[in-house]
Amino acid sequence: MLIPLAGAALAACQNTGPQKPNILLIVADDLGLGDVSAYGSTTISTPAIDSLANHGIRFVNGYATSATSTPSRYAMFTGQYPWRNADAKILPGDAPLLIPVDIPTMPKMMQEAGYATAAIGKWHLGMGDGNTDWNKQISPSANTVGFDYTCLIAATNDRVPTVYVENGLVEGLDPDDPIYVDYEKNFEGEPTALTNPEMLKMNWSVGHNYSIVNGIPRIGYMKGGQKARWVDEDMADYFVAKVKNWADSLDTSKPFFLYYGLHEPHVPRAPHSRFAGSTTLGPRGDAVVEADWCVGEVLAYLEEKGLMDNTIVIFTSDNGPVLNDGYDDKAEEMLGDHDPRNGTRGGKYSLFDGGTHIPLIIYWKDHIEPAVSDALVCQMDLFASIGSLIDGNVPEGLDSQNTIDAFLGKSDLGRQYLIHEAEGRLALRDGDWTMIPPYEGPERNYSKNELGNLPDYALFNMKEDPSQMTDVADLEPERLEAMKKAFSEITGR
Repeated sequence: MLIPLAGAALAACQNTGPQKPNILLIVADDLGLGDVSAYGSTTISTPAIDSLANHGIRFVNGYATSATSTPSRYAMFTGQYPWRNADAKILPGDAPLLIPVDIPTMPKMMQEAGYATAAIGKWHLGMGDGNTDWNKQISPSANTVGFDYTCLIAATNDRVPTVYVENGLVEGLDPDDPIYVDYEKNFEGEPTALTNPEMLKMNWSVGHNYSIVNGIPRIGYMKGGQKARWVDEDMADYFVAKVKNWADSLDTSKPFFLYYGLHEPHVPRAPHSRFAGSTTLGPRGDAVVEADWCVGEVLAYLEEKGLMDNTIVIFTSDNGPVLNDGYDDKAEEMLGDHDPRNGTRGGKYSLFDGGTHIPLIIYWKDHIEPAVSDALVCQMDLFASIGSLIDGNVPEGLDSQNTIDAFLGKSDLGRQYLIHEAEGRLALRDGDWTMIPPYEGPERNYSKNELGNLPDYALFNMKEDPSQMTDVADLEPERLEAMKKAFSEITGR
């Protein structure tokens, strides 16, 4: 296990290693606060993640900007609220690169500061120019916006193309079996979940009934690339191996910045057979255990390589949890007493707190004292905060704020204001208070998460009412008006 590290074995490395800290940013996919045992889960054991929490800072008021994946990752890498970019929404697998190539990004800042940079795992920020030929070099890509090395899946593991893209090239592609992708119409003769249900080893519930890959129906249509297609059950091992291989190639005279995007527990939940049945919660619970194993494997390997003495590890999730997200994997039926939302209201897709309230843990050996912090902090602020720590070039005008003292446990003060976003809808957090403006729309979506569409302005005291069950707008008219004004000034809405 990672922590505490044995100082004697690595002491020799301290004099030759980089002075600037390495940065390892691990982002899980749809992982809830209540899925991590360090946050109180008694139904899932996550010892590797818990080890980070027990020896670092565990934030109980850590937030993503957004209740879905693409926009929250956009905010992390650009330091800008995603709602400022009209295209920052859940992307299909063939979407063009969302991040403009000419704007500042956190990985570009790291490169300029002398860091070796890499992105490995889930991306979901687009690739190419919108007319991507998956059989040629794909550009622009993650390599274009600040990463020296990349090995990624284009979107999510439930969307085509179901291939790994390494430095802009599909890995293992047979040129005699080219890949074709379409999100509008199927290719003649290609099986789908609707035409060939006998081919399925996993059933869909909503929407995921297009092309079948590895016995699992997906979103979108795909033809060709048979040798390049991934096997879902092997994805965790594949990306862990890629991280290890990249670590082996490092020039240890330079610091590194590694973004490691876990694909778990996003659907389709198909953990390796080693983890099947490791919980009583079905594939979703088993996928969380697999994610924890990935974290432990990577951290243990970096320790073995002598790279952990000066490495800041940031562990978090891209948004809140969801149970039924398009596949019939019994996540709801097998839930039992498990509460992935940890008492919050809503979840993925929701403007309620459960949409953006996420696990956030920061560990840095010998620099951070173990603690639990209630500072209001946001992933978007990593750009400005890390920049201040490494003397990086942080441009003016970003939404990212320098909260490095809170991130390192030196202060209980984080942000004052934070705009929450869920599929284009916005709400305001101001200290201990959250205001949700009125929005039309259904109360719940197919995932059964409450979306936060309310008929009038709602105000919640998050300290006294973290489950947001009591709207006090009528009792706090002056506070409500002040928050409406602040919301308008920040968002222009």
